[in-house]
Amino acid sequence: MAKFLNTSATNYFLEELIKSASERLILISPFLKLNDRIKELLEDKNRLKIDVRIIYGKSELQPEEINWLRSLDYVRTSFCKNLHAKCYLNEQGCIVTSLNLYEFSQVNNNEMGIYVDRTEDSQMYTDAFEEAQRIIRISDEVRISLEKVAPDSQDKKEEVPASIELLSSSKVAKRLNMSTDDFMEALLKSGYIEDRDGQKYLTELGQSIGGEHVQKSRFGPYFKWPSSFNSRLLNATED
Repeated sequence: MAKFLNTSATNYFLEELIKSASERLILISPFLKLNDRIKELLEDKNRLKIDVRIIYGKSELQPEEINWLRSLDYVRTSFCKNLHAKCYLNEQGCIVTSLNLYEFSQVNNNEMGIYVDRTEDSQMYTDAFEEAQRIIRISDEVRISLEKVAPDSQDKKEEVPASIELLSSSKVAKRLNMSTDDFMEALLKSGYIEDRDGQKYLTELGQSIGGEHVQKSRFGPYFKWPSSFNSRLLNATED
């Protein structure tokens, strides 16, 4: 029988599911930003040569995630457009949940889900596994590439992440020919920030595009955004 999971139970069962994987591991999550504990567990699976598939669907991977992923020979990463599902499977069990494989979600959000045991609920597990396989088939496998080469090399081009300049909301608004108030309202509608009791906070979606909430400042709390922020991002909505 499927087990109901609250936030802490979801995190616990997710770690146990990764630890107990002996043949395969599938991690499906729109947002991808792994905490140190999950990274340690996946590194151990890589040492044991367990086949790991990670499917994500929101924004580009950050440089630190790329550096880490490319060091793992048995972890394959795929991008799936319009991904909303959050599902984690090994050969014995499956978790279907609201929890993203994202550090912010695991620490800050109220989540719930169910755990399905393959032995006790074989049909439900099979249905989830087959849907996971379908998502993998329609996903594009990402080639993890972040090479640094010697300056005197003539055969390769250096491919490194550019430093990301962060600008205040007022500066981004000016670039977009908007007032700061209109820009903040657009951020709210697009799901990058949220209003709680009259105070604005950065959302998971806002973090995923590189936004930061600066709490300590002589001007009071404010938000910073990548200099590449453009008007098309204001049409985004959080999944």
